[in-house]
Amino acid sequence: MAKKVHKYFQVRKITSLKDMVRQSVELFPNCSAFTLKDKDGNFYSVTFKQFQEQINAFGSALTELGLKNAMVAVLGENRYEWCLTYLTVVNGVGVIVPLDKELPANELESLLTRSEARAIITSADYLDILMDIKNNLPFLKYIISMDHKEDENGILSLQKLIEKGQRLIDEGYRDYIDTEIDPEVMNMLIFTSGTTDTSKGVMLSHKNICHDIMAVSQLIYADTRDSILSILPLHHTYECTAGFLTTLYLGISIGFCEGMRHISKNIQEYKPTLMMSVPLILESVYDKIVKKAQKEGSYKKLKFGLFIAPLLKKLGIDIRRKMFREVHESLGGRLRIIISGAAALNPKVSKAFRAMGFNLLQGYGLTECSPIVSVNRVEHYKDGSVGLPLAGVEVKIDNPGKDKIGEILVKGDNVMLGYYKNRKATEEVLKDGWLYTGDFGYIDKDGFLYITGRKKNVIVTKNGKNIYPEDIELYLNRSEYIKESLVYGVDSEDDEETIVCAQIVPNMEAIIEQLGRTPEKDELEKLIKAEVKKANKKLTNYKKIKHFEIREEEFEKTTTKKIKRYVELLSVNITNLANKLKLK
Repeated sequence: MAKKVHKYFQVRKITSLKDMVRQSVELFPNCSAFTLKDKDGNFYSVTFKQFQEQINAFGSALTELGLKNAMVAVLGENRYEWCLTYLTVVNGVGVIVPLDKELPANELESLLTRSEARAIITSADYLDILMDIKNNLPFLKYIISMDHKEDENGILSLQKLIEKGQRLIDEGYRDYIDTEIDPEVMNMLIFTSGTTDTSKGVMLSHKNICHDIMAVSQLIYADTRDSILSILPLHHTYECTAGFLTTLYLGISIGFCEGMRHISKNIQEYKPTLMMSVPLILESVYDKIVKKAQKEGSYKKLKFGLFIAPLLKKLGIDIRRKMFREVHESLGGRLRIIISGAAALNPKVSKAFRAMGFNLLQGYGLTECSPIVSVNRVEHYKDGSVGLPLAGVEVKIDNPGKDKIGEILVKGDNVMLGYYKNRKATEEVLKDGWLYTGDFGYIDKDGFLYITGRKKNVIVTKNGKNIYPEDIELYLNRSEYIKESLVYGVDSEDDEETIVCAQIVPNMEAIIEQLGRTPEKDELEKLIKAEVKKANKKLTNYKKIKHFEIREEEFEKTTTKKIKRYVELLSVNITNLANKLKLK
């Protein structure tokens, strides 16, 4: 659905994240910036004023340690100390280097060396790894623990540093507090996902991040009555910018999920009004709603509700939250805005959430754009698209074909400074002020952007046609019997055609539920083949899947639940079609 009018909410101008914190403290001094849980399960708040005081104390201590203008890494789960570290470093110490807590020791060692980090602030869970590799890190001078109450064995206590910094301030130390921020220089170094050798260091500035904060805040109404549950990893710019920094700008209180296994429990505890998510989580929630309805014999009622609720809303009768009260209560009872990103969301799922009374906004971004480029609006959206560009962001399609598809280019104050110590890679993607994203897509007549796939993933057929594997995977994954899929191309033995192949992970839970038992191998193959044929009916001839394989294990994924294509395709025998099931 698309409407012609969209309301922008008024926002205040910020020139840096230090300026943002200062303004938020002036506006919401005694409001809750963070809602935290202690070891006994009791909840307490950290106010905006208390947060600023801790930033100043910690920053004073780090500056006094000699870390002015240094690279400082942060490693850990989503927690208050992670957020404290991030803003402390960028607001007057040096450059923050957020690291993925899922990385193995050798990759952490590589990124710490490449970034020349002189200090790392970490949770206790990763201390053993860091102690094992510290002798291989010539630049690293300090390891600071978020959990230690005292300094011990060469590890500094974050808590002790805050206390030390406060004493310095009380004695008149102003070096950190009085630091002027240059909004146009690098203060954030974000490594993209990839192998150790291929990951790039994206250089971002206060100006980049502040642009996205202000532009995103124009699209939603939120205030100090709102709260958010931080679920996705903070080292990703998506959660960091939208789920952490923008919420502080708006006066929203942040709570932290204790891990994927605890999402349901934490949602009930924190009762958030906003949530950042990825398609895998939303599709899982939707599947549970459908399965529950099927089990209770109310599936037809659910389908009718999803059909009638949007129609009634168009007539000015909005009873969606009342009609789907049970769903809302299962998600805390207060959730009203869900922002989905990082991958394509099944349009059926986005329509369902909206029909149930949630404002679901699908967007698009990349680390190089701080990260948000475009997003659907609350009342101005098209399911299947990633919305309209943010205010101040230009998007165009480079060299579009007959299908209007081409590489997506972006220009705006959110675009990165470049890749760290990699001029060649920078020059390849930044040309005449435009960022060449490496993503393919098109823009419709109303200005909505659609993503068709990654440039590097495109299958180019022998007759020069482009196939976007992500599009085909979307059709496959709509089947209730397919959990996930990976599509790729193989040249035929005579080298005259390109054969589209797929690796498919069956949804065994749904299949067993349907059959009432575990299927035999040939029975499973027959069932999946039927689902592939259904997908093929929606595809033009040259895009149709000709061969597929069934695999038991799920694909390896990033921390934002995207399949690591480059890893999986290395393990696929893409030259041998003999062991693949053929569709006739």
